[in-house]
Amino acid sequence: MKSFVLILCVGVVFGANNKTDRVQGLPDIGPLPSKWWSGYLNASEDKSLHYVFVESLSKPETDPVLIWFNGGPGCSSLSDFFVLSGPYIFDDGETVIKPNQWAWNQRANVLYIENPAGVGYSYAKTYNDYYLHNDVSQSEDAFAAL
Repeated sequence: MKSFVLILCVGVVFGANNKTDRVQGLPDIGPLPSKWWSGYLNASEDKSLHYVFVESLSKPETDPVLIWFNGGPGCSSLSDFFVLSGPYIFDDGETVIKPNQWAWNQRANVLYIENPAGVGYSYAKTYNDYYLHNDVSQSEDAFAAL
């Protein structure tokens, strides 16, 4: 099982190396301190899960890959990306984005996935794929996307 997880994480790191998904910067921030990607992972022909991948600030080649799924269902993983664990955060009551001194990517590569389809920027093409899901179908979608 450990070998499978390691292979999966290596695949995620190399799979994220897509120039069209590369994030160059954020408004009012300028150049990012590490490499970021944002785009879609296909869970099926009808479902695409939005992701954000943030490289480690330490040793991205050897640091672990953490995969973050928010609870819910119905809550976007980007909410935690921007208020909890991401490189930049919005503090309560503030309207400016600022560096997060406790960002998880200080010593790990972090992959945020919005699951199930219909949450955040993730989408589906059919009514059933948007509204009829459970823990098993969400797990299968995440596995297929990865």
